[in-house]
This record gives sequence, structure tokens and C-alpha cells, in this order.
Amino acid sequence: MRSAPAIHDTTDQPADRGFLIAGLRVKAPKIAPGLYLVATPIGNLGDITLRALETLAAADCIACEDTRVTRRLTERYGIEAKLLPYHEHNAAQARPKILDKLSQGLAIALVSDAGTPLISDPGFKLVREVCAAGLPVHALPGPSSVLTALTLAALPTNQFFFEGFLPSKQGARRARAGELARIGATLVLFESGNRIAEALHDLAAAMGEREAAICRELTKLHEEVRRGPLHELAAIADELETRGEFVLVIGPPPADSQQVSASDLDRLLTDMLQQTSVKDAVAQAAELSGRPRREVYARALELTKLSAADGEH
Repeated sequence: MRSAPAIHDTTDQPADRGFLIAGLRVKAPKIAPGLYLVATPIGNLGDITLRALETLAAADCIACEDTRVTRRLTERYGIEAKLLPYHEHNAAQARPKILDKLSQGLAIALVSDAGTPLISDPGFKLVREVCAAGLPVHALPGPSSVLTALTLAALPTNQFFFEGFLPSKQGARRARAGELARIGATLVLFESGNRIAEALHDLAAAMGEREAAICRELTKLHEEVRRGPLHELAAIADELETRGEFVLVIGPPPADSQQVSASDLDRLLTDMLQQTSVKDAVAQAAELSGRPRREVYARALELTKLSAADGEH
């Protein structure tokens, strides 16, 4: 078991080499040169680890996505560290500078705005180049919205597939949903509030009856988790609070399921027939459902007739 850091008189220690915890100033032990991947809280700042605080305080600088976000964390714990912006828009220019600092024997911490670095951010490119240069990389485990959502969803966790964000354009999103439907594992996806309803409808069209959970604002004051069949969650999608960050967890398909169910096929076809021609709807539905094209075409004609009959009444 790792021992806790000792509390020292810090009168002869620079302020940026320590941190505050429970109102006490703690001296941060010196760390070896290298790149440190530090997981930070996904919402509740109290979820930071002791090792993370030691490392952030001892590092020569902290590379972060948004300095304003990271500064809230460092100020909370009295850490006076130099913050270096590193995000998808400046990564190509910032990486050589970080590599140069590391080659000079500095210790640099890499953090994302929330959670574990390298998950849906450009950090992997930096780690790849640091490793290629033969420089040390250290990982500090901690908060992760992926794992937090999995533990709250009450769905199988023995196998899971992390997708990240779905495509923003509807056609590409529906195609990807169909591909994901064939994966025999629990699925974990990120989504933004302004696209959550559209994503749920498209996912339900491809996977309708599978169990799922909508996780919003995890670890924060207004944390919310809704569980149920995916098609039922999609039906109430327009009622959801859209502020905040979402993680969707979708349970695996039945073990003996190689095709979508008849009811799921109907939902998929009905949705597509409202958007495109019968020919295109059949082609897409056959591809996404795994069912024979002849069967899908016959069902599309039946649904079209039923819809026309309903329109006459």
C-alpha cells in the first residue's frame, strides 16, 4: 500500500510544489522526468486521487485541453503550476515543444478537461511520439465517464465496446448504428445534448428492444440515469433535459440473435420510408438489419400499403 505524503513546513518550498488538502499544505514529492497521464474528475472535484494531486503539483508544467477548466481544479487544491494548452486545434504545433521539454529532462503532466486522457482527445498522438523518442510515459488511473456509466447502467460489463461520438450527419449516423447493432457486446457512446434525441431515434431504429441507459451529468449535482428498452427511451427523448454531458450504454443483443427482430425491422423501415424512396429504404434496411433483401422488400410494400390505408381514413 502506498503511504500518504508527509505534511511539512513549507516555508522554504516554492508554492507551486505543493497542494492543499483538508486545509493543510502538503509538500509534493519530486517526480522523475517524463510524461504523466493524469486522470481528473469528470464532474465532482472531490474525485481527484492523492497521487494525481502530488503529480500535478510536482510537474514542471501541465498540458491541458482548456486552461480555464484545468485552472478550476488547480485553484481548488492550491496548485500553482504553469498550464500549457494542448488540444486538437494546436496539437501539431504544441507536440514538438512538449517533446523538446521532455528531452531536456522535465516532468510534464497531461490532462483532459475531464476524465482519463487519450479517451476521445488527441493525447494518443503525443504519447505515440514520446514513446517513439524513447522518453518515459507514466499513467495515473482515475475517473472515467465510460467506466462510471457502465457501473450505473445495470447492464453486462464482461464485454463492452466504446464507440465515442456518433457521426453528426443523419445518413452516416444511421449507417454506423446499423454496424454497431452487429457487435455482440455492451456499447458505450458519448453524445451531446443537442443531438441526443436524434441519436436515440436512430439507435432505436437499428436496435430497438435492447436494454439501455441514458446517463447525464455523471458525478455532478444534477446526475440523472434513465434505464429501459432502447425504443422506450427513444420515445421519451424529446422530454429529456438536454443540458450537460451524456453517456449512452446499450446492452448486447441476445446470444442467438444474428438479425434484428421483426418489430425492429418495422421500426427501421417505417422511419426510412418517411425519409426516402422504397428502393433506397429497402437497400439500407437490408444492410442494417442483416435480413434477406426479398423479405425486407415485401415488408416495405406491406407497410406502405398500411400507411396509405390509414391515410384514407
